[in-house]
Amino acid sequence: MTTHLAEEPACAIHDPGAGVSDFGLDREGLRACYDRVRQTTEALCSPLEVEDYVIQSMPDASPAKWHLAHTSWFFETFVLSSWEGGLAPVDSRYGYLFNSYYNAVGERIARDRRGLLSRPTVAEVYRYRSAVDDRVREFLDRSADDELDRVRAAFILGLNHEQQHQELIVTDVKHGLAANPLKPSYRGEGGERAAAQPSDLASGPPRWVEFPGGVRPIGHDGGRFAFDNEGPRHEQLVPPFALADRPVTNREFLAFLEDGGYDRPQFWLSDGWYARSRNGWTGPLYWEREEGAWRSFTLDGLRPLGPDEPVCHVSFYEADAYARWAGARLATEAEWETAAVLSGAVVDGNFLESARFHPAAVPATTSPGSSKAPSQLFGDVWEWTQSPYTPYRGFKPAAGALGEYNGKFMCNQIILRGGSCASPRSHIRPTYRNFFPPESRWQFTGIRLAKDV
Repeated sequence: MTTHLAEEPACAIHDPGAGVSDFGLDREGLRACYDRVRQTTEALCSPLEVEDYVIQSMPDASPAKWHLAHTSWFFETFVLSSWEGGLAPVDSRYGYLFNSYYNAVGERIARDRRGLLSRPTVAEVYRYRSAVDDRVREFLDRSADDELDRVRAAFILGLNHEQQHQELIVTDVKHGLAANPLKPSYRGEGGERAAAQPSDLASGPPRWVEFPGGVRPIGHDGGRFAFDNEGPRHEQLVPPFALADRPVTNREFLAFLEDGGYDRPQFWLSDGWYARSRNGWTGPLYWEREEGAWRSFTLDGLRPLGPDEPVCHVSFYEADAYARWAGARLATEAEWETAAVLSGAVVDGNFLESARFHPAAVPATTSPGSSKAPSQLFGDVWEWTQSPYTPYRGFKPAAGALGEYNGKFMCNQIILRGGSCASPRSHIRPTYRNFFPPESRWQFTGIRLAKDV
């Protein structure tokens, strides 16, 4: 029987709405957004058994218990500490245990040792969250207007920061369950959703949507919340290009695999070929072949491979190799953002709120190529670009510890765009710059082709 340490029913996901980006929210609005974000985090954990909370299946993943505590530590450290000269922390030891990478704040446990934290217990972490929640609500009720204004930006950042960790909870739990020989379901036996079953759609070959060249505004234009790496807004020359009208499917990627794509170095970057050889890659993460049929591990257990679902859990190196094999390339991030803006693509689709936690095929009501807007630009899978994660011209990290949020990672990472089936909808916008090392595969990362015009 599943142990529900959180009070929320399983996967009762509360969409906080656009308020998570609104610097003008009043106290009541801030509290409502805060409560919905915090409830969603706990709802995502509610199907877990106690043992599931504590495993760390690889250094890049963190235990669910750590995510629950770290997001609370963030509000305690960057919002509550400034109130009336600073509140004493709930537990002075937690700063060392649950700081992620803020060197200016103090020492911390190494990332790859988070799975050793059997104490504090899961129950103690939930009590810590509850204590922080009580203090945040008290702060919203009692703080002076100037005190609230002083931390308003950090408060909104905290909401968006926790949404990032909601996505990480989904992907980290999936990696941990996949490492279990039993291949258990996240939702338990009989708890799977019909929406998570493989879906087939005769999508046909991809079509190309062309976009004119020109000098384009790139980056966030201010006024509402965005991460610091999304600005400053600037102009960039973007030559004419075309994007595929949908992401690459499992069926298409399987053709690359069966054509010996993983054994033909001419399609691979040198470092990618080394990564493929070192890691023994023979297909996307979570793919398994059994009795001549391909299956993939999902959060509802092993399922037959959905041929027309977007391929996911591929590294940048695999995405780039597939694009070369297909006679195309990956888009630059400026091309991707230009396509999203010029096509008027709406941030809608298969996001965290669907509780599907698995990419979906192009909806049957959508005829690929029938619209000038590419399908599935948002949601389903993060789309690798060919762009390295570097600062926009004029970028300056914020002063203080929060300046470490993004800027110090602008090295040896690749940009992804669009969000995934594990991303909260209100968290995504056309300018959002996600980034991961090119070898990463445990996120819901996929492929969209591009070409010159």
